[in-house]
Amino acid sequence: MANTYSQIYIHLVFAVKYRDAAINKSWQQELYQYIIGVIDKRGHKVYAIGGTYDHIHILVSLSPKQSISELVNEVKRASTLWIKEKGYVRCRFAWQEGYGAFSYGPSQVKNVCRYIEQQEQHHGKHTFRDEYIAFLQLFGIEYDKRYILQEPEERQGIE
Repeated sequence: MANTYSQIYIHLVFAVKYRDAAINKSWQQELYQYIIGVIDKRGHKVYAIGGTYDHIHILVSLSPKQSISELVNEVKRASTLWIKEKGYVRCRFAWQEGYGAFSYGPSQVKNVCRYIEQQEQHHGKHTFRDEYIAFLQLFGIEYDKRYILQEPEERQGIE
């Protein structure tokens, strides 16, 4: 075939290291716009981006020219540098290792976008850890609880 055609919707989820409350509302939207720019430059399309002070959700239509892991690593690296350059955090900022990537079909995009856009309301009722585990269970992904999102109190003695 002369051309490559694809439509792959991926819901990405990743957290601030130790789930620190590092993403401040005063610059949250600016961070989202920066991340959208990073993703757009690589030929992907962002349908929704949202989150809270300690994590981000992104629904993206993935280009076949870059793997999911390459994209997430690039977004984390670039956004970390951007946050540091802007001086938005006083302490050392980092994203937690790993991420969630969940696939959806075209008929589900509208609902996933709504879910991502309503993250603040959602997390008034549910913790991020519970939400993340629910995603893993919903998608039938086996996981080891020891490696699921380090809690803030788990940082002692690690750094």
